[in-house]
Amino acid sequence: MQTAYQHVSVLARELMEGLAVCEHGIYLDATVGGGGHSELILATPGTRVIAIDRDESAIAATQSRLQSYGDRISFWQGNFADYDPSDRTFNGIIADFGVSSAQLDRPERGFSFRHEAPLDMRMDQRHPRTAADLINRSSERELADIFYLYGEERSSRRIAKHIVNCRPFTTTTQLADAIAQIMPRHKTGRTRGTFIHPATRVFQGLRIAVNEELSSIEKFLAKAPLWLIPGGRIGVISFHSLEDRIAKHTLRGTECLKILTPKPICAQPDELRENPRSRSAKLRVAERKALA
Repeated sequence: MQTAYQHVSVLARELMEGLAVCEHGIYLDATVGGGGHSELILATPGTRVIAIDRDESAIAATQSRLQSYGDRISFWQGNFADYDPSDRTFNGIIADFGVSSAQLDRPERGFSFRHEAPLDMRMDQRHPRTAADLINRSSERELADIFYLYGEERSSRRIAKHIVNCRPFTTTTQLADAIAQIMPRHKTGRTRGTFIHPATRVFQGLRIAVNEELSSIEKFLAKAPLWLIPGGRIGVISFHSLEDRIAKHTLRGTECLKILTPKPICAQPDELRENPRSRSAKLRVAERKALA
């Protein structure tokens, strides 16, 4: 039985302040998820939102949740890197690059090793390649590169060799257990007083590779600022160093943008208490300069 699509939007207060939503403005939510950020934008009179998500269930849930706004919100399913606004421009653009709580908490999606499930990890179920395909068909070197570059796993070669010797794998728990056999918990270090499961970084690397997340972010951020009107703002939320590094350097390297957050904005204590997953979130905001 599938659980309802539920996702708590992070840094919502800070994002809305940074976006400076104006009445009758047009906004692009490139990762609508459960619709929390879009709903806050729509609370300003006359605003309109174009909402994007790869996940069909996210689109359906948000359509239901925000149906009272009628044609003030429209939807486009797909990778935000492939979106083409044509001649449309925006007062603001937002993107939350994290995996939604709904995806993590639904075992059948295969993002987490907390429950036994097929090795899937696809944000868009129409995508043909799953995590199982990568694990079972990639070479030892290719797997090591995925774990090291995308998961920042220092023991990537050792883990890749063990996986190749033990495969095929079909479920999340099979893979996590195999990694734990050679990487005990006490050797992975501590984060904020809790042990990291030895499969954590491997699962991150696989998810990023399956969904081509980093290349999609690079492609999106290279063109999205050009869709803003002068004075329009873009706000992006990242959850790990690889995403944030791309956001930081791309926004700073875009000549038409003025950086409004020299340092990223992080969650405040009240949000951390209510939503522990917000602890790694970082927000960066930039504004389109006036045309010369």
